[in-house]
Amino acid sequence: MRVLIIDSFSEKHLDELKTLGLTIDARPQLKAEELEGAIGDASVLIARSKKVSQAAIERGRELQLIVRAGAGVNTIDVKAASARGVYVANCPGKNSIAVAELTLGLLLSLDRRIPDEVADLRAGRWNKKEYAKADGLYGRTLGIVGLGSIGIEVARRARAFGMKLVGWSRSLTDEKAAELGIEPMRTVPELCGRADCVTVHVALTAETRGLLGEAALSRLRERALFINTSRAEVVDSSALSRAIAEKNVRVALDVFDQEPAGSTGAFEDELGRLPAVYGTHHVGASTEQAQVAVADEAVRIVRAFLERGEVPNCVNLAVRSPARFQLLVRHLDRVGVLAEVLGAIRRHQLNVEEMENTIFDGAQAACARIRLSARPPAELLEEIRARSGEILHVEAMELA
Repeated sequence: MRVLIIDSFSEKHLDELKTLGLTIDARPQLKAEELEGAIGDASVLIARSKKVSQAAIERGRELQLIVRAGAGVNTIDVKAASARGVYVANCPGKNSIAVAELTLGLLLSLDRRIPDEVADLRAGRWNKKEYAKADGLYGRTLGIVGLGSIGIEVARRARAFGMKLVGWSRSLTDEKAAELGIEPMRTVPELCGRADCVTVHVALTAETRGLLGEAALSRLRERALFINTSRAEVVDSSALSRAIAEKNVRVALDVFDQEPAGSTGAFEDELGRLPAVYGTHHVGASTEQAQVAVADEAVRIVRAFLERGEVPNCVNLAVRSPARFQLLVRHLDRVGVLAEVLGAIRRHQLNVEEMENTIFDGAQAACARIRLSARPPAELLEEIRARSGEILHVEAMELA
């Protein structure tokens, strides 16, 4: 089984994959647009930051599993993978501390204007009067948009700074908010109106794209601090530019609408070059600790898939299949029994959406739960029951 790795992966973790009997094809210098021609007969693809397109997935004639060595999967065409029955798994939570650390670093930098101070010193300018004007963070209110693993780590560190916390998340309950010491907000605009500083930690989905638009950013306070280390697309850059111009909002970004495709290149994002904006190079997860943790998880996923046929952290399985009816078949555990049952289902033009076959102690009998696309007709039940020497019981039921 060939494993194609298209981003940096440590020698230690490459060796771990080799011990599983896999053929490892590590090509960290491969460009995203070259993946279509390189994927070939790879059964497993491991990617970190490079995009995995529909065309590349469709060219992967043996492709079974894509592992995103990180949390978000917006760089992978998950819909195309699902259409071809390819598992997509990620490594959630493994870089949470790294992103939280950068977020707090950016927050401190905005308040104390550290990058500007460094730039002046390197230019031979001493301006203590200008830079002795910081507000400080103690007692100020931090609004956290998104309280997954990263948002929670940010909350823990901000609380140690003595900050008050307000938060919004689609899954945030009053009980969870109380546990985290966070006052829950009903909407993102409400949060923006309450906070002195706002930090964004949501995954990019259809629901979060443009989440922080004019309605939210127009509510930011005068001289508020705003940080985004999640995805550029969740923030309306035009609305953020207006907040900078009209309310003197100061901003720190690790993600931009226009980023070079590779690790180096010309930087042309207009928002990122404004004086009120501090920027980092999309490196939120880029600490050695985080990369080791992510690689450990990627290896664990591949091992589980290879040894047990399981896919931890799979993101593209249906929460619920279209099945409306279930066929319950208790039968003797013999060769060909289930094949005959499935053959009968096929003859009646029914599609099997899900199936589970449980073996009883002693391996004499089993019970198959077969979920179907439509109601099984009485004729099908009678046809299955006719094999009385092998079939113990047949029952159909409508699913709630």
